[in-house]
Amino acid sequence: MRKKKDVILENIKLFAAGAKGVAIGKTEEGKTVLVSGAIPGDVVNARVKKSKSKYFEADVKEIVEKSPFRVEPKCIHFGTCGGCKWQNMSYEKQLDFKQEEVYNNIKRIGGIDDFENVPILGAEEQYFYRNKMEFSFSNARWLTQYEISSEENYGSRDALGFHIPGMWSKILDLKECWLQEDPSNAIRLAVRNFGIENGLDFFDVREQKGFLRTLMMRQNSAGEWMVLFQLYREEKANRTKLFDYLLEQFPQIKTLVYAINPKQNDSIYDLNVNTYFGEGFLMEEMDGLKFKIGPKSFFQTNYKQALELYRKTLEFADLKGDEVVYDLYTGTGTIAQYVARNAKHVIGIESVQEAIDAAIEHAELNGLTNTTFYCGDMKNVFNDEFLENHPKADVLITDPPRDGMHQKVVEQILKLAPEKVVYVSCNSATQARDLALMKDHYTLVKILPVDMFPQTHHVENIALLVKK
Repeated sequence: MRKKKDVILENIKLFAAGAKGVAIGKTEEGKTVLVSGAIPGDVVNARVKKSKSKYFEADVKEIVEKSPFRVEPKCIHFGTCGGCKWQNMSYEKQLDFKQEEVYNNIKRIGGIDDFENVPILGAEEQYFYRNKMEFSFSNARWLTQYEISSEENYGSRDALGFHIPGMWSKILDLKECWLQEDPSNAIRLAVRNFGIENGLDFFDVREQKGFLRTLMMRQNSAGEWMVLFQLYREEKANRTKLFDYLLEQFPQIKTLVYAINPKQNDSIYDLNVNTYFGEGFLMEEMDGLKFKIGPKSFFQTNYKQALELYRKTLEFADLKGDEVVYDLYTGTGTIAQYVARNAKHVIGIESVQEAIDAAIEHAELNGLTNTTFYCGDMKNVFNDEFLENHPKADVLITDPPRDGMHQKVVEQILKLAPEKVVYVSCNSATQARDLALMKDHYTLVKILPVDMFPQTHHVENIALLVKK
């Protein structure tokens, strides 16, 4: 069968950033082109991957003219890894495009245009800002086209790193990563090298067999580290040898834990986690509040920006001390407890029981007696009966997942009719959709984008609404 010929769009001027990090241009006929692997300001020849009625999806065949916003990527894996898609763009322009995306979503999707557009809160640290990273082992390292066509023997096919985008069974063997500070790279490389030198079996995802499966590293702001291994099967002698080696080499590791996972997926939430060394958790502190972070805990991965996000959320809420506050999608109750010191009472709702258990534990740890937490699906728990049996909220804070709020939840907020709503979002498109449902009852006063993930297209946004 003859290979289908590539369709090439020539001299496409890219003028804006779009969803998921693509750059946007137009053909001479005016059809939109969404280009992966380029940045606004580039002029490219683009290879069409998909042709839709209103737009093309394409990737870069050739850069004809480089954008003035381009910078040299720091990571040697840039372009292959897929994790930091904007590492080749100046940070100032990253912030500009994130601000523009949030504003446009609120205006176009939300149908709202009269509000204060507060300048985005950029990150002080643009690299090494993550406090949690997860890596996968594989016995089928991803090979470059050069390696495939070469007759050279490149040695071991074992790898420890990230999945190649779109190739679930292939792992990029990481030499470096700019997302988590040292000794993250040193620990990962030490584990990889020890495994290869000692003949430990790296996981075979196709055959579902092996020994070493995943590695997770977590740190707190005090510089203490947790290391978590998922092992496909128990090999006590090899496990002990590897763990003892790591603990000897890296005194920063305060706790080392592991789980045996023979399942078809890498999810840890239904697994028993065993503590090999230390207490099995780390402690974190945020403006005087203490949080116990375990291997299954959800905690914001950018500590410094999360702290700024919580401070701004409290600032938007402008609590005087006598308010009842509802915190929807409370998670482990981090925001709830952060604002509780300035409120009369805080009621948090979350669907994951383990998260609610952690929220209650943290409230006791912090001596907070004015918080109450409920577990259940938001659209089912936050109903008419709930509103009848609980005090009316003066302020409501909501921080839903990327999909935004269920329409029933929005309807209940409108019934509850708090004086103020602070809407924290990791997806301004779904946030804008929800704000459109509320705009007849609430005035959008201001928005503040917060950059939690430099070098990526992701951006958080805080919106303040007051009742009309």
